[in-house]
Amino acid sequence: MFRRKHSQNHQENGLAEQEAKVSELRAALGPLSDRSVKYCTDACLRRYLIARNWNVDKAKKMLEETLKWRATYKPEEIRWHEVAHEGETGKVSRADFHDRSGRTVLIMRPGMQNTTCAEDNVRHLVYLIENGILNLGEGQEQMSWLIDFTGWGLSVKVPIKTARECINILQNHYPERLAVAFLYNPPRIFEAFWKVVKFFLDPITIQKVKFVYPKKENSFELMKSFFDVDNLPNEFGGKATLTYDHEEFSRLMAQDDVKTAKFWGLDEKPSHIANSHSGAQVAPEPTPLALPAS
Repeated sequence: MFRRKHSQNHQENGLAEQEAKVSELRAALGPLSDRSVKYCTDACLRRYLIARNWNVDKAKKMLEETLKWRATYKPEEIRWHEVAHEGETGKVSRADFHDRSGRTVLIMRPGMQNTTCAEDNVRHLVYLIENGILNLGEGQEQMSWLIDFTGWGLSVKVPIKTARECINILQNHYPERLAVAFLYNPPRIFEAFWKVVKFFLDPITIQKVKFVYPKKENSFELMKSFFDVDNLPNEFGGKATLTYDHEEFSRLMAQDDVKTAKFWGLDEKPSHIANSHSGAQVAPEPTPLALPAS
């Protein structure tokens, strides 16, 4: 009983210290713009503190860099019709299922690379990360990534420069958003690419990257621990069929664009959001927004 009480007190003290750190960081940030205030929730500040091992000064510097980046890059203002051409092959999309913890799942298929513009590739990924956050369940703050290497080779690989920029954005401006990334059946030639990319990853992110192979029992068990095999596409060892419908996905993203604009208080009419694949203007009805803390 004493041990249980001691453990409970220790946990409560730890939580109190963390909340004090959050308050200290908020005070250190000083006055913020309206959009930055909306971004800098307590949950957001906590993620930056975790990323910097609860060092307030380092977390402040990291968060200020993100706020500068968001002020210039404006990720919340990217709309699907601007990046839809990047998604025509389904190289990155949000899955219609969640993992066992209820987290949003992003599916990436680098073998389906269809463009060469590095800037558009990055904007497309940023858009889908923001969209993944928009669709996180209540109480969820992280996403799972499934990366299918079917068809990947030297001729279709993402340039190191683009990969590095994507990594920097993910690590520096979306800390603690990635729960786990499964690299499914990467070819041997990927090992050289991975050695270079790994150099840019921090140790915590590296631990979240899992290599899985279809013929290895421990890989199947690992996937089964994170996903219901009935929902998991057969490309990842599951029983479901993955079919990417660009028209349907575009309609879904157009609806989410309305929700995004509403959340950020942007003066944007639904008619501004287009289905770029068909060229038709769409005006979906806004649905209730339950956006998790950013």
